[in-house]
Amino acid sequence: MDKRTLVESDFTNGALLVEQLEQNDFPVHSALWLYDPDNERWRLIISSIKYDLAGPRKAYEHIDKVIRKIEQTDHEFDISLENITVKRTNDSFIKVLEKIQIAPNKKGTRFTRRALNNFYIEDAYIYRVGA
Repeated sequence: MDKRTLVESDFTNGALLVEQLEQNDFPVHSALWLYDPDNERWRLIISSIKYDLAGPRKAYEHIDKVIRKIEQTDHEFDISLENITVKRTNDSFIKVLEKIQIAPNKKGTRFTRRALNNFYIEDAYIYRVGA
């Protein structure tokens, strides 16, 4: 699915996925939608200790399993692995995000047009950072 724009259901589905990952033995350290202006696409970025310990393949397999489980009961759920990037908890981008003072908010917080160290964030919707 093409993610050129995000709508309310994307924010809701992202929050649902994060919640379901947590409930299915996949601790989420950080989670956010991030807009990539070069490719004009939104990506759901997730960092987890599972990636750190088991590697990317196992992390993506685990996320895919949870997505399939959600799709069995929620036919409106519209996030696929093609929209997700999984990162280590010590990834340089994640470490920069940890410096942002954002209060935890289950629904998410918008973060736009900010430069942080060597990263420029055009637009982001942050569920949590460094949880």
